[in-house]
Amino acid sequence: MGSGHSAHLHVAGDTLLHRLPPHVKLVGLLAFVLATVSVPNGARPVLVVLLGLAVAVLVSTRVPVRHVLPRLAVETPFAVFALVLPFVAVGPEVELGPVSVSEPGLVAAVALLLKGTTGVVCAVAFAVTTEPRDLVRALQHLRVPDPLVTIASFMVRYVEVVADQLRRMRVARDSRGFRSRSVRAWPALASSTGALFIRSYERGERVHLAMLSRGYGGRMPVTAPLAGRPVQWAVALAPAAVAVAGSVAVRAA
Repeated sequence: MGSGHSAHLHVAGDTLLHRLPPHVKLVGLLAFVLATVSVPNGARPVLVVLLGLAVAVLVSTRVPVRHVLPRLAVETPFAVFALVLPFVAVGPEVELGPVSVSEPGLVAAVALLLKGTTGVVCAVAFAVTTEPRDLVRALQHLRVPDPLVTIASFMVRYVEVVADQLRRMRVARDSRGFRSRSVRAWPALASSTGALFIRSYERGERVHLAMLSRGYGGRMPVTAPLAGRPVQWAVALAPAAVAVAGSVAVRAA
């Protein structure tokens, strides 16, 4: 059941990033994002370099652009907030073309846009090179609490099942002449949402009972232990090391 969902995220390949163990990639991603966030907002050259590094990592995956661009749309809320921030922030103002904007807000907006884009690009690089079930294995290997691992595992396996159920319900509504064109359609949409929740909840109960009858004790079984070589850790943590070095250099200047 997870194959259909993984087809929307993971793109098969044989690059260096594809071959890295999932737990190594996950630690490298988190370390790079945290190190990027720690860079001072005013250090725009460093942030631009880190963004270029993130883009280089994404390009190294050799994933076609048509698969990458839709995933980058998740950054839209950050971009909108960054565009609004200079106009709503307080502080000394500067001229930006025909309008005056807050200087601290402008600095924060540029930093937010650069840092947010860097994080999204790296997350996309991780998503297209890591299968969802490998992400669950990585979380378990890194000793993430078992309930969170179980929730992630069920999400990976059944999100496509729930989405398919939602599609069938939408087709059933449309075949009966339903059109969502006014607020009068809201009760029908609310009923569909409630029915979807109940069906999903009942499915989860049935699956849980089936797992208990097969000896499930609260922890997902480990089928293939993960291991990472020192050179793989070095490759995964190299971007974070660059970010930390840039942050330290800016603060020391």
